[in-house]
Amino acid sequence: MSSSALSGLRLLSSVELDSRSILTTVLAGDHRLADRLEEAQRLPIASRIWARLRIEALTPSQLLQCLNHLLKMAGNPKLMNPPLLQTLCEHAAGNLRLLMNMANDLLAAALHQEREQIDEKLFFEVFALDPKPSSKRS
Repeated sequence: MSSSALSGLRLLSSVELDSRSILTTVLAGDHRLADRLEEAQRLPIASRIWARLRIEALTPSQLLQCLNHLLKMAGNPKLMNPPLLQTLCEHAAGNLRLLMNMANDLLAAALHQEREQIDEKLFFEVFALDPKPSSKRS
């Protein structure tokens, strides 16, 4: 978020109508947002924040617990095999959103290939660091 946007937010949040603020805002971001709000020039907006919640990176076991729960709630706890679950959780870098995005990409690929279970082989196909060159010749 730019400095001018934060400054505008500060001005809007200071306007009161009938002794009540007319704007409620939720700011969400990673550690960089928190760091920016700690800068001296951001003190006016930072002082208007009533509640703060910092979410730290999750451990691979926490990510695994969440993923298992979501698969169970979706009605297919065996959709992904255990080695793949472990691999996903280790590659998510503690970030739940990244884990969900990777799982979504795998699900889309599995649907395209009409697979009944998702395994590590598909993981390496989808997230290959060195894509295979096209076999077409010009």
